[in-house]
Amino acid sequence: MKKALLVFLIICSRILYAQSDCISAISICGNSDISYTPSGPGNVLEGIGVNSCLSDTENEHFSVWYSFTASTSGTLAFTINPNVDTDDYDFAVYGPTTNGCTSLNTSNIFVTPVRCNFWGTGSSQGNTGLSLTIPPPPPPNTNGSAGNQDEWSPYLVVQAGETYYLVVDNYRSSANGFSLTWTGTASLSSAFNDPSLAPYPFVTPGLPAANPADPNEVTVCSLATPFNFASLSAGIVNGNSANFKVTYHKNTNDAITGGNPVTSEIVSLTQVYYYRIVYQDPANPTNPMNGCFITGKFKFRDGSFTLNNATLTSCSNDGAGTAMFDLTTAAIGAGPTHTLKYYPTMFDLNAGTNEITSPAIYQFVSAQGKIFVKATNEFGCTATAEITLKFHPLVPVTDASLRSCFLESNPSLGTFNLSNATVTTLTGATKKYYPSLTDAVNGTNEILSFLAYTAPSGVIYVKVFNAQGCYSIAKVTLTVLSPVYSTVLQDKIICVEDKTTLDAGPGFNGYEWSTGATTQSITNVGVGTYWVKLKTGDCITLQNVKVYASEQPVVSSIDIANTSITVNVIGGTPAYKYSMDNINWQDSNVFTNVSRGDHTVYVKDAYDCEPIDITVVVPNLINVITPNGDGINDVIDYSALSGKQSLVLSIFDRYGTKIHQADKTNGFKWDGTVAGKKVPTGTYWYSVTWNENDKKNTPFKFSGWVMVKNRE
Repeated sequence: MKKALLVFLIICSRILYAQSDCISAISICGNSDISYTPSGPGNVLEGIGVNSCLSDTENEHFSVWYSFTASTSGTLAFTINPNVDTDDYDFAVYGPTTNGCTSLNTSNIFVTPVRCNFWGTGSSQGNTGLSLTIPPPPPPNTNGSAGNQDEWSPYLVVQAGETYYLVVDNYRSSANGFSLTWTGTASLSSAFNDPSLAPYPFVTPGLPAANPADPNEVTVCSLATPFNFASLSAGIVNGNSANFKVTYHKNTNDAITGGNPVTSEIVSLTQVYYYRIVYQDPANPTNPMNGCFITGKFKFRDGSFTLNNATLTSCSNDGAGTAMFDLTTAAIGAGPTHTLKYYPTMFDLNAGTNEITSPAIYQFVSAQGKIFVKATNEFGCTATAEITLKFHPLVPVTDASLRSCFLESNPSLGTFNLSNATVTTLTGATKKYYPSLTDAVNGTNEILSFLAYTAPSGVIYVKVFNAQGCYSIAKVTLTVLSPVYSTVLQDKIICVEDKTTLDAGPGFNGYEWSTGATTQSITNVGVGTYWVKLKTGDCITLQNVKVYASEQPVVSSIDIANTSITVNVIGGTPAYKYSMDNINWQDSNVFTNVSRGDHTVYVKDAYDCEPIDITVVVPNLINVITPNGDGINDVIDYSALSGKQSLVLSIFDRYGTKIHQADKTNGFKWDGTVAGKKVPTGTYWYSVTWNENDKKNTPFKFSGWVMVKNRE
């Protein structure tokens, strides 16, 4: 049975001897497969042909010696596989021995081997070795060639602790090399399989290559700096016994022999490097596991990388002098697996201080300047870059003002087209409008109806954006133009029959009257309501004006006493004028020496309009009655006035007590009696009142005295 491949080779090195000599034989441990290229006969020409099947080989050609010790008993076989099948490899196995090579030869003449094979003609050239299908010859036959079947020899039956030596010789002396593979049930001694020495797996340095068939790759961050190979040793040994030592080499033979170790050099990415782990127990020099080794190989790959300096440009909005930057957006060329750290200065980057951490990375507020970034890849290699922080050009804005005419429905308000405010000269700018500076900064309560914005006098704010989304804020002062009225145009009072002139006065840009006139004034205007549109600049003020008819005076009452008339007037505008012929006018409201009968009284007020007139009846005056039944002056009789409204005749005694009332019930008469009894002879007062049958139902009062003579 073929044993598991441990790693590569297990070998023992002796100073001053090559592995082509028995004394420096390569120690094979753990049934590991071996690959080797012998390059000569060694330093000692050993007599291996005298007592063996190799007698005609004239000693060694290109040979190599191996030693191996069984850790368990069992069968043991191997196959020698030339790298080029036309090569002729021969071999001999010596042992068992407990004293190394010294017990195998005398005067450099070796004893008879336990196995030997030199077959190498015809098709037999190629693989050779011990075969598990050929049993050993029975004792006492000890001829090393006994039982051979052409190029194959019988397998060995070994006991635990036995040590053997194997010499492999390339008869053709070519440098093509061979590989050696072990099979059988026996196990060979190995420190690498001892759990007390190697409880952990040995670890090949580096990471798997892209092609799994290629060696692992150790990443270096600088190809210009010599690499310290010893830095890999602790990782390779991986906590196993300190008796395992690691050396590094540039070819297979050096890795097997331990020759030409590499400690530090500038590495090549194309070179395959080998590591050699050898076990040496300084406390037990005779330990059969001493000199056991395994090898492995690896390459280097360049883990260095560079970053690009980058520039981030952001908005210093409204001239703030600072802007917010997302540092992670800088195009520095970092890979997706890189870890990035940001610092305000290169000193901080080198010292690892004052790191800018999340969330400031994404919302870094700064003036113009530089930020420094350090990237670390998955191999621990680092690179740095500068991020220059710049501002987009400031958005140019200027404060502006807008004026709007007042609204007729509410003169304190105006309607503004905010887009008419010239707040920037920037071509292609985007503008948004807000009622307050806070709203403008925060982007809240945007004025959407900015083309027809109704507001009182005040301010609004315009947020002006450029193509990069930067903004500045301008203030727009809104002024509502108040209505401008004519101070000279006033309501007028005229006589209803008159005409007048309405004048709006100078100083306006235009006039439009309700009459259609467009002049400053209009004439021949009668009583009525008028308006005029007064233009001031672009604003038009509508001003109403009324022409009132003057209030006519009203005769509130007329008092008639004997031959005088007193005209009482209300309303209109004093002072009043009075006339009885509409020609001659007086200021007094009393007319005297008026004859009996009907008269017309005229009254006008201060406006001197057409006078009002009223008809006044001065009744016949009755001063004496003698109620004696003779039919002459028996009664006071005002039935002649019975056509007047509310006609009443009242009689008063000397003390002012009303003693009689004559109305339509008694024919507007008084016969000098009270309740059927004659009143004493004497003087009595009386009054006659009525309402004139005119539109005003003017009250009239006629008063006088009467002498009553009653005969007892």
